[in-house]
Amino acid sequence: MSGRARLALCAAAATLMTSCALLPLVDRPTWLLQACFLVAVQTGVGAATRRVPLARPLTVAAQALVTLMMLTVVFAREQALAGLVPGPDAFRYFADLLQQGSDDVSRYSIPAPLSDGIRLMLVGGVLVIGLLVDTLAVTFRSAAPAGLPLLALYSVAAGLSDGGADWLWFLVAAAGYLMLLLAEGRDRLSQWGRVFGGAPRAPGDPEGGAVAPVRTGRRIGAVALGVALFVPLALPAMQGGLLDGAGTGVGAGNGNGGTISAVNPLVSLRDSLNVDQDRQVMSVKTSSDDISDLYLRIVSLDDFDGVTWKPSQRHIVGVPDRFPTPAGLSPAIKRTTVKSTVSAADWYAQDWLPMPYPPSSVRVGGNWRYEPVGMTLVGDHGQNTRGATYQVDSLDVRPTAEQLAAAPGASAAIRRDYTKVPSSLPSVVARTARQVTRGATSHYDQAVKLQDYFAVTGGFQYDTQVEIGRGRNAIARFLEKKQGFCVHFSFAMAAMARTLGIPARVAVGFAPGTPQADGSVSVGLKDAHAWPELYFEGVGWTRFEPTPTRGSAPSYTQSETPGTSLPDQVRPSHAASTAPSAEASQSETCAARLRKLEACSSPSAQAAVHPGDNGPKWWQFALWGLGVLAALAIPLTPLMWRLRLRAARLGGHARTDEGAAAHALAAWQELTDTAWDFGILPDDSQTPRKAAARIIRLGHLDPAAGAAVHRVADAVEQVLYAPRPRPAAGLAEDVRRLIGGLSTTVSRRTRLRALLAPRSTVRVMWAVSARWAALKARVAAARPTLRKPSGQQG
Repeated sequence: MSGRARLALCAAAATLMTSCALLPLVDRPTWLLQACFLVAVQTGVGAATRRVPLARPLTVAAQALVTLMMLTVVFAREQALAGLVPGPDAFRYFADLLQQGSDDVSRYSIPAPLSDGIRLMLVGGVLVIGLLVDTLAVTFRSAAPAGLPLLALYSVAAGLSDGGADWLWFLVAAAGYLMLLLAEGRDRLSQWGRVFGGAPRAPGDPEGGAVAPVRTGRRIGAVALGVALFVPLALPAMQGGLLDGAGTGVGAGNGNGGTISAVNPLVSLRDSLNVDQDRQVMSVKTSSDDISDLYLRIVSLDDFDGVTWKPSQRHIVGVPDRFPTPAGLSPAIKRTTVKSTVSAADWYAQDWLPMPYPPSSVRVGGNWRYEPVGMTLVGDHGQNTRGATYQVDSLDVRPTAEQLAAAPGASAAIRRDYTKVPSSLPSVVARTARQVTRGATSHYDQAVKLQDYFAVTGGFQYDTQVEIGRGRNAIARFLEKKQGFCVHFSFAMAAMARTLGIPARVAVGFAPGTPQADGSVSVGLKDAHAWPELYFEGVGWTRFEPTPTRGSAPSYTQSETPGTSLPDQVRPSHAASTAPSAEASQSETCAARLRKLEACSSPSAQAAVHPGDNGPKWWQFALWGLGVLAALAIPLTPLMWRLRLRAARLGGHARTDEGAAAHALAAWQELTDTAWDFGILPDDSQTPRKAAARIIRLGHLDPAAGAAVHRVADAVEQVLYAPRPRPAAGLAEDVRRLIGGLSTTVSRRTRLRALLAPRSTVRVMWAVSARWAALKARVAAARPTLRKPSGQQG
């Protein structure tokens, strides 16, 4: 193995050893196996391009391109062109995944679940660090600066970790870096020959002789490693969750005001719904006898750009003792006050405070700010819900269907802010909304028809396994496929309501949880939900529930839809008891193995959800990607082989007479093959001097290039005919002058032919044919020894 190949392996190993420090941050280590495979491919591409050889920037560019394509195959294959080439949709998907990963990092404590966003951040980060380390240590032959990206990777892991085995991961990372330095030192020393140890200090001294540089380097490395390991013990550790937000508040100013531009909380909603094991997020105790309307609202999304919904930038103020009356709510609407006590889990770190809507007052400790438009509370300077217990007084608003139907039109300000739809929204969205609501006499009737269309009559299915729609046509595709989960249903209904002139927004939070024996309500990850809110003057923002088999339909929207007798098995009725059932549910009594085989009975076959196939695994995508790369590399094989052979012939040689002679012959062989590539056939019957003159004449070479050809021919004649050949310098440069001279005198087609399909590559076939003939000759020569002598009797 060459020194550079050994150095490349050490660079990859150092990257992966350092990335082990990230293992404690997530609950599953499978991402590291994936990263190992991808880093190995990245290293192999670098080794291949350096053997060609390509220029250093081209080597780095090739590795970066292959890295991007591998990430595309693994994470964004559905959004890529031909499943491999990243396009605009793939880059937008990467951005969404990174945003999701960022939100998950701030949401979960260590160890966090391995969501797609976090997995992209881990694997992509390791690949980026691996590319930097390989570039510095191998491509530019400078291993010492390669420690900076390794240090950055380890610092991220150490800063997020909560102690424990940090010293072990430091040892692993430091050992990888020292291994890289020693590999580079060994490679450099090998270029100088054997290490001179010097004379002994005194006769018979067992310690005599100068210490070899490699041994000295090992001792220095061991001392540095020990100092780096024990000095940090005296430094303060970084505490907190996966990303402790202390000191990074969302508010501005002194805490009495400011603005907030919130992250989109939808990015991790599907991951919460698809967790293998549900985890309790909050425990709620409420004074209400009916928990079917106990939705815990986190934030409202009112900015719709045609692709997604997200929170608008809002002004925030200090939390008031009593919240104002919700916008649009008149005294004529029946309401009651509900008191709730919410206890968040120690691991649940949400920047927004989950509350029933609309809240009247909140008693909570910490740095919280109030956003008046959405009537939400948001943490300031790193404040979140982790382990918090708080009390909320909220209003249980109960309008009647008649009051909603008779609601007057909304104000101009409300219509301006909440009925806007972008021009890029596909026309099928508005057309479907008009078709579904045909015959409605009020905005309320239109809203109920939209809700029933999604939940009952439209043939939609609830499925958390489908891909989240992206791009301008996401809602149109959902209306066509009729499969999705709460995000799809809420997005579509809110957008369709806006096309009808109904002010609409999307709320994100939790659907009603599960009653417990002690009277509390357990809210889990799988209760994460999104639903539309529509505005009616005199009532205010009103909840609707278009998602089938999720949540509960509000009493003011329950309509007698003709033509359906399908019972709603999931939605609790307002007359149903909220006491916990003594019998196990179907999902609890059915074994996990049977559920996986879809052998469990369902209360309603029409409402059953059939999760789609997850598709091929990541390693299959990686193999497909490698296959595509191999298919693309086949047409370039002659080019790569020719460049590699030229580099070997014109490269360095031994500083001996034999080495100089071999170099001269190799330079002449390269010269004649290059002329052959440009259409000048070789003639082995001529002497080197006559062959040179022929190449100059047929190639129409200028005097400088012609002189270079003659110098190479003279060097070959010295080797072939002189008793003591005279070494010649600069033969490689002379051959390169020939290449430049021929390139300027031929057509573009000839130049491309010489580059992409060089004629001299036929020598490969000749060599294979010669070896095959030699093999057959050896086999034929061995056959007589296997036969009996002709005179021997059987």
